[in-house]
Amino acid sequence: MRILLIEDSSRLQRSISMGLKKAGYKIDVTGDGSEGLWYIESVEYDVVILDLMLPGLDGISILERIRQQNNPVHILILSAKDTVQDRIKGLNSGADDYLIKPFDFEELLARIQSLIRRRYNIKSSVITIKDLSINIDSRTVTREEIPVTLPPREYALLELLALNRGKVISRTKIEEHIYDDTADPLSNVVDAAICSLRKMIDTNTNQSIITTKRGHGYIIE
Repeated sequence: MRILLIEDSSRLQRSISMGLKKAGYKIDVTGDGSEGLWYIESVEYDVVILDLMLPGLDGISILERIRQQNNPVHILILSAKDTVQDRIKGLNSGADDYLIKPFDFEELLARIQSLIRRRYNIKSSVITIKDLSINIDSRTVTREEIPVTLPPREYALLELLALNRGKVISRTKIEEHIYDDTADPLSNVVDAAICSLRKMIDTNTNQSIITTKRGHGYIIE
């Protein structure tokens, strides 16, 4: 899953991005409102975390502009502005959620996960595919009720395919949502990750739940 953080505090940038990367998310960061708007208009994000008091362009202006463009991206306001009127204004301007600083990181993570479930129109935190279960809140996987330990890269790949079940996901989209900008676009990192994931979740008696659509990408039927 890919997240954009628009926050001008370098301390919060570091702590939030470090925590989200550790949780397996790909994250882009900017401290400038105008640059943040450009990111939203240029890249497909699962969630945007938005401060309100920003240089360049304030958070409310960003919200109003992207909603005028009918951009459906889910926005979580993260702000020190804590009055009821502040929260009402933010939500009425198009935000999906509002979290007040200071905050607990686990709560931030839970709110992000809630917005991701909303984005993919799922109510339960558990996705079940045959005998495979994926809990997107605890980020755990079981197959035939046996726990499967996945590294962050493989888990993120499985979650992306599962949330888009029935849709072919291209290699480009996988790279955009999972890998950072240092990945070589000509490398076979996606194919290698798919191969690694199959070895971890498939058994000798189970046909792989991940199907290759040659020339197009991968799909969980």
